[in-house]
Amino acid sequence: MKKHIPNFITMLNLFSGCVAVVMAVWGELELAALFVFIGIFFDFFDGLAARKLGVQSELGIQLDSLADMVTSGLVPGIVMFQLLSITSGWSSGVNHTVGWEWSPSHDLSNYVPFLGFLITLASAYRLAKFNIDEDQVTSFIGLPTPANALLIVSLPLILFYQGNDAYNEIITNKWFLIGLTLISCYLLNARIPLFALKFKNFGFKGNETRYIFLLLCIVLLIVLKFAAIPLIIVMYVGMSVLNNIAEKRRTNS
Repeated sequence: MKKHIPNFITMLNLFSGCVAVVMAVWGELELAALFVFIGIFFDFFDGLAARKLGVQSELGIQLDSLADMVTSGLVPGIVMFQLLSITSGWSSGVNHTVGWEWSPSHDLSNYVPFLGFLITLASAYRLAKFNIDEDQVTSFIGLPTPANALLIVSLPLILFYQGNDAYNEIITNKWFLIGLTLISCYLLNARIPLFALKFKNFGFKGNETRYIFLLLCIVLLIVLKFAAIPLIIVMYVGMSVLNNIAEKRRTNS
């Protein structure tokens, strides 16, 4: 019976992702973000449960990636599609149902929102590589799809709840969104080793980077709220790069 527990948790991730897809299509981007958060929460605990119960399996690995494809691959693509649709004049606000009034046009800018689905394609490629890559057991190569999903779905939350004109101006800039889409696609599949938040033990020694990162995350979230999420992702990549440099120096010394 216990062997089914991690897979059941994974299914909860997938269900959360399905609900998030519906919310994102309806233009309820804050609710889509909420269910992405819930899905990522389940995604963290399905692997933890499998390790603690000693029931890790190939089925669980494949099922986990399939669930992530929906929650952390498809949803951020739809969210970016919705945000780009605003900058392309498809609608006048974030809370809306997008696409029903769209019609083919010779104006290339009318097709810009579809660039958002590059995130979905890059996520699929990243997850497929992860499943066959034996070098990503204790760390990641490239930005994990849940981290990228958090980055993308944080944008409408900043628009809704931060009330900062400077933030809003940046997030509703078409070129910023296109640039962010391309950067996220690159980071998902870049050959950059990134540390994983997997604790073999809870001692500080050997987990220094993880504890410092988590502490900084808490501080940033308290101070900046949702606006902290993009900074946390940038910090995650930056700390991983610095950690890699330090590791190389220790190895060569």
